[in-house]
Amino acid sequence: MRDSGEFDVSSALLGWYDCHAREMPWRVGPSDRANGVLPDPYRVWLSEVMLQQTTVAAVRDYFVRFTTRWPTVEALASAPDDQVMGEWAGLGYYARARNLLKCARVVTEEHGGRFPNSHDALLKLPGIGPYTAAAISAIAFDRPETVLDGNVERVMARLYDIHDPLPGSKPQLKDRAATLTPEIRPGDYAQAVMDLGATICTPKSPACGICPVRDPCASRVAGTQADLPRKTPKKPKPTRFGHVYIARRIDGALLLERRPDKGLLGGMLGWPGSEWSETPAEFPPFPADWQMLPGEVRHTFTHFHLILRIWSAPLPSESDRDDLIVMDKHAFRPSDLPTVMRKAYDLWRST
Repeated sequence: MRDSGEFDVSSALLGWYDCHAREMPWRVGPSDRANGVLPDPYRVWLSEVMLQQTTVAAVRDYFVRFTTRWPTVEALASAPDDQVMGEWAGLGYYARARNLLKCARVVTEEHGGRFPNSHDALLKLPGIGPYTAAAISAIAFDRPETVLDGNVERVMARLYDIHDPLPGSKPQLKDRAATLTPEIRPGDYAQAVMDLGATICTPKSPACGICPVRDPCASRVAGTQADLPRKTPKKPKPTRFGHVYIARRIDGALLLERRPDKGLLGGMLGWPGSEWSETPAEFPPFPADWQMLPGEVRHTFTHFHLILRIWSAPLPSESDRDDLIVMDKHAFRPSDLPTVMRKAYDLWRST
């Protein structure tokens, strides 16, 4: 077996990428890159933030809408929070959207609309962690940073037949990936490894027969590739419960609340409701003949499952709750709601 050294693997992957790179709306392909077309750091950054915990297929339409509406970081920085959060609805992890706006405003106000090009400087921006900083630095600025996402972890675990389970093996996998990161075309190389994991070295049934690095792959030789990477078993997610209250005035206006900036769904519009816990108490926003609707809303967050019961009542002409929002029916857009709140709205509308 040949040693899976830097020259063999990186050169083979770059050659494969030149022929098989995936086309994505945020990517400058290898042929354009070779002809001097440079990636737009704004589009690279935006795509990387959107792709966290999400698939390429899910992100494409969101990315196109965002960049059509806000084509530059300055345009995004000047956008109203509500509009950005509304466009983000459905992608989940809403803290990312809040940090997206914070980062855009810092880049605009403190960096003249230009993203810094070094890993360390990028780390100082809101919402940018080590992975995102490495990805932007490599892909947008062609710096030899080691980019380690789930696809790259899988490729490294198989290439070197590493059986230590994730997430504990991340440092080992990153060290291996770092030895392969070339000084020449590191941005293309980073995308090549990610593409390899997404299209050939897939979680199930990897296509080893057409893999450009099948010869030096230690797990292919050992016959263990389908078992890697190993992962520490996750603890089962708990289930929480809650109540939400949807009230409509005779003229069609609806009663909403703005959730606190910190915490789950921070800063988002939603329906007034109870806490989310194992045994939540009912907590209507005003006294009324509240009727529980048939059915329930089920939604899964990162760390728990949620089951909501929906209550409905007419909204009085006057509200004495200054912390709530009475929204005119013409101003209300279901798309501005986070997914779980939109599910509640859809159930309410269907009854």
